[in-house]
Amino acid sequence: MGRSSVPLVVCVSPDREVRETLVRRLDDLGTVLMCADIGELRAMLATPGTGPRPVRQAGETVVFGDLVVDSIQHQVAWRGHALELTRLEHRLLAQLASPPVEVWPYERLFAAVWDSAYLGDSSILHSAVKRLRQKLRSLDGGPIVETVRGIGYRLKPAADPLT
Repeated sequence: MGRSSVPLVVCVSPDREVRETLVRRLDDLGTVLMCADIGELRAMLATPGTGPRPVRQAGETVVFGDLVVDSIQHQVAWRGHALELTRLEHRLLAQLASPPVEVWPYERLFAAVWDSAYLGDSSILHSAVKRLRQKLRSLDGGPIVETVRGIGYRLKPAADPLT
């Protein structure tokens, strides 16, 4: 290995403790890429356009029914009325509302919203979704963040009360 080379260590393990121990032991060695499974590794390594879902580009405006998420102005509006969200909630909602609206796996949401690798602990994501859900519930007929058990989340229009 030459002086200009920086090693890349890839760790694929569902065990969070194993990944954390490896990070501590290899601190300062080089780049360490960690993920819980091969699917997550593929998602991390996919070049733009080849992965299952592209990450929304900063500066785009996303429209989901009557919901408008404007990333340039950092504004969210429901039926023309402003919705106050934190930066994190704004990024999370923008990703969930981005077309095509499908299930967002935990690791993809984590990478898109926090700009870092998912290490298997989804509590920070669950907390952010919980806060976002509370704010969306205050909207008359607003969208719903649905949990897809064991996989991730998706944004859905509110159920029609007449159906």
